[in-house]
Amino acid sequence: MERRTKKRFEVCLDAIWDGTTGNSQARVTDLSEDGCYVDSISEAVTGEILHLKVQLDDGDLLDLTGEVAHTFPRIGFGLRFVELSVTQRQKLFALLDRLRGSTDRPVARICA
Repeated sequence: MERRTKKRFEVCLDAIWDGTTGNSQARVTDLSEDGCYVDSISEAVTGEILHLKVQLDDGDLLDLTGEVAHTFPRIGFGLRFVELSVTQRQKLFALLDRLRGSTDRPVARICA
């Protein structure tokens, strides 16, 4: 049964996450208002709160905080956003609006 309520967008955005095991490189491959999926060979722990810095195609960074909802060891994990500031939400929603097609400017590449 699908538990997600928000539209998800396929993206390919480089990222770095900072959790209990330190900094790890990753790639965000799907994104919504509520969370994202993070491809990473470094392991996160379900329930862990971590910080994710997503590199946008315009060179800007999107800083997000989330709780690891589920993991697939050495493949990736689902992240549910928590305690986002007004600024973080505004930046996330602006990105999602662009992904919806409200501008012609590309914001993310599709992963090959």
